Amino acid sequence: MIASGSRIIIGVVAYRALLTAFVFAAACLAQIPAPATSGGKTDQPKTDTKQSTPLRGILTQDPGKPPALVLPDHRRVELQGDEPTMGVLKDVRLKGADFEAIGHFVAPDRFQINGIESQSLFAYKNGKRLMVTYWCNVCYIRTYTPGRCWCCQKYTDLDLIDPNSN
Repeated sequence: MIASGSRIIIGVVAYRALLTAFVFAAACLAQIPAPATSGGKTDQPKTDTKQSTPLRGILTQDPGKPPALVLPDHRRVELQGDEPTMGVLKDVRLKGADFEAIGHFVAPDRFQINGIESQSLFAYKNGKRLMVTYWCNVCYIRTYTPGRCWCCQKYTDLDLIDPNSN
C-alpha cells in the first residue's frame, strides 16, 4: 500500500519525466532540416509586372461617377481598386482631401490602386503625408477600410496616422 505522500512524490517524478521527454522530442524535431523552398519563385508567370507609382491630387466623389483624383494640371484620373480600397475612396470624410494613391495606370485617365493589404492610401494634412486608417476608440481596433467595428459595431473614426510610427 502506498501512502498519500508517496503518491504526490511519484506524481511529481512522473510529471518531470514526461516534461523531460517533451523537451527532448522538441529538441530533436528542431534539428530536422526544413523542406527546400523555391525562395518565393514559382513556375507561374507573373500576372502583374507593372511598376507601382504614387499619384497625388484632390480626391473627388462626384455623384454617379467613380472616385477620381484631380491632378495639379487639372486632369481628372478615375481611381479603381479592390472593394475595401473603393470603400476608402468613397468615404465622404475624405472628399476634397489632398490625397495620394499608389498603383499603376491602366489607361491615361484610369489608375489601378494596389490592394488594401499593401497600404497604398495616404492623405496630406498640413503638408504631412499620413496613412489612411480607421479606429474604434471603444475596442482599440484599427482597420484600413471604413465601416462598423467588428467587435462593438460602432462606426469607425477616420484616423490619419504617420506611416513611420509604430
